[in-house]
Amino acid sequence: MLHSTNMEIRNLAYTDFDTLFRDFENAFCDYAIHFSKEEVRSMLTRRGFAPELSFAAFDKEEIVAFTLNGIGDFRGVATAYDTGTGTVKEYRGRGLAGEIFNKSLPALKKAGIKQYLLEVLKDNHKAINIYRKMNFETTREFDCFRQDITLIKNQNSTGADIPVSIRIIDSSTVIGAMSFRDFEPSWQNSSESIKRGFAGLTGLGAFTNDTLVGYCVLDPQSGDIAQIAVSKEYRRMSIGSQLLRQAVTLMNTDFVKVLNVSADYQPLHHFLSHHNIDLSSRQFEMILPL
Repeated sequence: MLHSTNMEIRNLAYTDFDTLFRDFENAFCDYAIHFSKEEVRSMLTRRGFAPELSFAAFDKEEIVAFTLNGIGDFRGVATAYDTGTGTVKEYRGRGLAGEIFNKSLPALKKAGIKQYLLEVLKDNHKAINIYRKMNFETTREFDCFRQDITLIKNQNSTGADIPVSIRIIDSSTVIGAMSFRDFEPSWQNSSESIKRGFAGLTGLGAFTNDTLVGYCVLDPQSGDIAQIAVSKEYRRMSIGSQLLRQAVTLMNTDFVKVLNVSADYQPLHHFLSHHNIDLSSRQFEMILPL
């Protein structure tokens, strides 16, 4: 039950982006990591943010808690994805996130959504326990990596085992190269996410004799490497390293991050470790059938 007669929960269909970003900043102002306006805009685009199916608690017309939902298909199932949940510090501990979630369920079901997907840090035991009580099931484990660009090893070295040229590629070329991957990306790095947000992303292709043998997708504004992969027959030839070096030069940040690497996919772990890109956090992927 809401704790104020002036408070109500409603969707964000009529909330403009500037207001939403201000409230996003308010909810995370005491967190160590902060987000620029363009980073949040890119994040919402890539994750399929649907304001009419996202909800917030308003106290006297001020947003004090929210859940921003992305909408799309995940493994062929109509899915809502928790793009961001936050509560202003003064309103925490009142159960508002749970009330917002419960309020959103009828609207999501009416819209044909069949499951709810989220990621949660593995050390956030309180949230994990709440999700499990709500019948969320853990489907995968992810590792996240981050490093200052100045500490990434060998980013300035040259040469490869075979001649390779690195070129900018378009979205269709990126989508065509996704067969190089060995694991299915998380929601925020999926094929659909790349398609939605490609205007703000950069695609790099590694070519030998005009044959595409590797690719990378990066977000220069956030430092995010969304995907990086090399064709199986061309691995262990420094092609991934060439792509990483070029990606680093295009970043407008002083760090690089690689989010939601499948925890059991050791080749990418070894690649990132080789370049001194450190493990920063671990997450569970969790799904609730609706």
